[in-house]
Amino acid sequence: MVGYFIIIRGPLGIGKTTISKLLAKRLKAHYVSIDRILEKQRLDKVDEKAKSIPADNFIKATETELPDIKEAIKKGKIIVFDGCFYHKEQIEHLIASLPGTQHIFSLKAPLEMCVERDSKRKRNLGKEATTVVYRLVSKLEYGINIDATGMDTHEIVECICTYLPKIKIEKKKRNKGLICWTQNDQSVPCRNAPKSNV
Repeated sequence: MVGYFIIIRGPLGIGKTTISKLLAKRLKAHYVSIDRILEKQRLDKVDEKAKSIPADNFIKATETELPDIKEAIKKGKIIVFDGCFYHKEQIEHLIASLPGTQHIFSLKAPLEMCVERDSKRKRNLGKEATTVVYRLVSKLEYGINIDATGMDTHEIVECICTYLPKIKIEKKKRNKGLICWTQNDQSVPCRNAPKSNV
């Protein structure tokens, strides 16, 4: 059985890393941080003219990881990618390069919430960088939108799981009217079920 991959995308400070790691743990999936790969390969340099990291840097960075990721997916593993993914080319490169299906989720929240959350991190990037990345990510509508406003990380993971194939998730609790679980391979949508933009 071939596995699949998940992309968790969104602006700085929205909680992508926490959500991606929780999701990977829950699914017994392999977690991949795009930021760490860029940093490790020293490709995380911002093009001052474009005020962003070029799409080619993202593609070049992931190329070195693709053989192992491809093999894992062929063996039935699930991969969870965590990154801003503000370039469409970066997403399409992964889709074209990897076997199996993909599930792409765009986390949404007000800019003020992202700036506030970023300011509380040990390695915060500041209001200006958070605002720039927020605008870049917001320009690209791709995947299923998840409104993270007013939801904690566990609720967001529950919501994401409702869109994933054939996953047995036990209903654990009702929280603020949120009921998200799969049953008999049928998804039950989370509150404010978002629409797909693929």
